[in-house]
Amino acid sequence: MDDQDLFAKERRFHDEWAATIDVDGILVKDYFEACTAPENRFILQHLGDVAGKKLLDLGCGAGENSVYFATKGADCIAADYSPRMVEVALKLAASNGVKVTGATVNAMALDFPDNSFDIVYASNLLHHLPDPQACIREMQRVLKPGGQACFWDPLRHNPVINIYRRMAMDVRTADETPLHIDIVKFVQGTFSHTEYSTFWLATLWIFLRFYLIERVHPNQERYWKKIIIEHQRLRPKYQRLEEVDRLLKKFPFLRKYAWNLAVVATK
Repeated sequence: MDDQDLFAKERRFHDEWAATIDVDGILVKDYFEACTAPENRFILQHLGDVAGKKLLDLGCGAGENSVYFATKGADCIAADYSPRMVEVALKLAASNGVKVTGATVNAMALDFPDNSFDIVYASNLLHHLPDPQACIREMQRVLKPGGQACFWDPLRHNPVINIYRRMAMDVRTADETPLHIDIVKFVQGTFSHTEYSTFWLATLWIFLRFYLIERVHPNQERYWKKIIIEHQRLRPKYQRLEEVDRLLKKFPFLRKYAWNLAVVATK
């Protein structure tokens, strides 16, 4: 399958998903501040104050990210290959009383000049692309000197998560390719400074509990949405397991078996 066919499939899938989204049900703050959003909490810690910054939300999806940063004073462009998702992002911005600009883009060939943005943010985008490195190079190109690229995506190494992926075929695209941990080395060679961490090791028990105890099939509900929506219920268990994760991540060889990788890199 060539890149154009892949992109067409991704656009169709996300356009169809966009038609099912109710923006009134999206609690934007939770996607960044909930206990079960460790990737975004890590990113916020390293970004600092975004007020007045020009920010590109690449692969914006329903726009939770653009809207959150806009509420913090950033000048945001919500960009996605799915025009229907961009429409949803703009509706979400309007419902939250903030202004966001929409754009339909190819993340591997951005239609923006060099040195355009203070921040490029991407969540769960790179594993949808045939060439994640091309996207990372584009992120670096459109950043101003000293600007920050931040992204988080799933890793490929954990066998439990790979079983989950094979089960959840109705809520994901078949051509997704989770990242190899060595993508960090590429980022380090492309940017002047890189911070990264991995998340969800012992905390993956929550996913197993959804399936084994609560009997929620992965095609019935998107687990990665469920953990945000139900973060208050999950908090006591998650926080105990997160303490175990902190201990496990002291052993470097275990880090790659986490579900997600989060990166903040400075140009």
